[in-house]
Amino acid sequence: MSPELVAVLAVIIAAMVFDYTNGFHDAANAIATSVSTRALTPRAALAMAAVGNFVGAHLGKEVAKTVGEGLVQLPIGIPSLGIVFAGVLGAISWNLITWYFGLPSSSSHALFGGLVGATMVAGMGSVQWGNIVQKVVIPMVASPVVGLVLGFLAMVALMWTFRRGNPGKLNRGFRYAQTVSAAAMAVGHGTQDAAKTMGIVVLALYSGGYQDDISYIPPWVFWASATMLAAGTYTGGWRIIRTLGRKIIDLGPAEGFAAETVASSVLYFNAFVLHAPISTTHTITSAIMGVGATKRLSAVRWNVAGNILIAWVTTFPAAALIACLFHYIVGPLFA
Repeated sequence: MSPELVAVLAVIIAAMVFDYTNGFHDAANAIATSVSTRALTPRAALAMAAVGNFVGAHLGKEVAKTVGEGLVQLPIGIPSLGIVFAGVLGAISWNLITWYFGLPSSSSHALFGGLVGATMVAGMGSVQWGNIVQKVVIPMVASPVVGLVLGFLAMVALMWTFRRGNPGKLNRGFRYAQTVSAAAMAVGHGTQDAAKTMGIVVLALYSGGYQDDISYIPPWVFWASATMLAAGTYTGGWRIIRTLGRKIIDLGPAEGFAAETVASSVLYFNAFVLHAPISTTHTITSAIMGVGATKRLSAVRWNVAGNILIAWVTTFPAAALIACLFHYIVGPLFA
């Protein structure tokens, strides 16, 4: 087995481990509201989310291209594979840290930060700062704002439309509706997050000299990324599910439906129109906050929201720093 093949396999395995951690770390994005409102049982919700992630993974080709070719440029060779390997390890580490503390941080930004940090410390290749600003920084700021505002407006519209409805019947109806909105959220999560792993695998294949076109995604990459994300999702990240479903606000079925509908719409727009790899975590969390603010501002537990915001801001640089440390450790193995 050639050194290039060993290096490529190491990166692919690390990418699949990241994909799995992404699944259980971000399972809450799709199901937290449905579980907290009792629209779905936990295991039924996880199974639906796993299937939705698997389906969505096959729709994220353009997002995968952005990750694979639009964030960093690396020369072909084993040292470049060491950079990617260290970047993915940095993202995995940050996922596990934030999962342990129950903080819904962005797996996407952890991956981007890890890649950028490892590339910078290696002193080879280049970071595409223009694309980072356009495809990462601007969506990182805009998507939570959009989610917050649209969540508020959507909930106001629902409250006005059904203001004369029977509360019991409405709750039952919105619980059924949440099955659809949660499924849409799961597909949107797969479209965004499995695509990021696909981009890493393609980058590894290209850097190792195993394919000439960095924009081509082999069919097996779709299936492997979809399967690992779905498997990770089904295990469930209960610490983060509790944070999103119970600690930010007390959700009812109508609020859950509004938050999921808004968040999934934002995910689809960015995936299919802008081809931007945004954070599903930021989007659903901000939508939940916007929906909760329609009750009263004090209904949102802003101290919990503040902790989440700190995790959002620190994810990119923290993952970059961890990836730098990993590159010092594993870099010599890829020399």
